[in-house]
This record gives sequence, C-alpha cells and structure tokens, in this order.
Amino acid sequence: MKRIIQTNEAPQAIGPYSQGVIANGMLYASGQIAIDPKVGDIVAKDIKGQVNQVMENIGALLRAAGLGYEDIVKTTVFLQDIGDFTTFNEIYASYLSEPYPARSAVQVGALPKGALIEIEMIAQMK
Repeated sequence: MKRIIQTNEAPQAIGPYSQGVIANGMLYASGQIAIDPKVGDIVAKDIKGQVNQVMENIGALLRAAGLGYEDIVKTTVFLQDIGDFTTFNEIYASYLSEPYPARSAVQVGALPKGALIEIEMIAQMK
C-alpha cells in the first residue's frame, strides 16, 4: 500500500503528480526546483540561492514523512549548466553528513519554470 506525502512547507505540485509517495518502506520524492512555497514561484536567480531553496524543499518533504536528511539514500541532480557543479556540490554537502547518499548529476537542456537545478530524492523510512 502506498501513502501520499503532502506539505504546505514545500512547493505544491505544478502537474499531475504527488510531492512524495511512501511505498515499501521508501519515500520517493518528486523532483524539487527552487520554488519558494511562501511565494509560489522561483525567487532566487543564482545557483547558490536555488540550491539552498531546493534543499530546504527536500527537508520539508522529509519532515512531513517523519524523516531527516540522514535518511536519504539516493538523489538525482539535474543542472541546467554542469559548470555550476562545484558550487552546487559545496551547498549540497552542507545539508548532509557522512555516509553520503548515492547520487547522479547530469546537465539538461531545460528545467520547469527556467530553474537552474532540480533534485529528486529517495529516502528510507525508519
């Protein structure tokens, strides 16, 4: 059986999907872009601000499921410009601790709403 995770502390879905789904002891979170949930749009225009907002959005989804960043087992990172990888990596690492989750990072042609980054996440339930 699956359970839907929804919180007002993260951006609402902008399409036919759930913010997160718990199934078989895992939380599968939809990709998060840098939408500020208080404003309903992307506020930060630079990669630093967008990475921080995305990680805060992920944190909100984790909290809604009763989890923390330490429960993340896998992330997939989509960057509009792979040249932002080093900056992204520094900020991303500040939210996590060892042992770090598995991760993939790729450059993409475009992201929703002109975002510079999107991160999807899988976490293990306690």
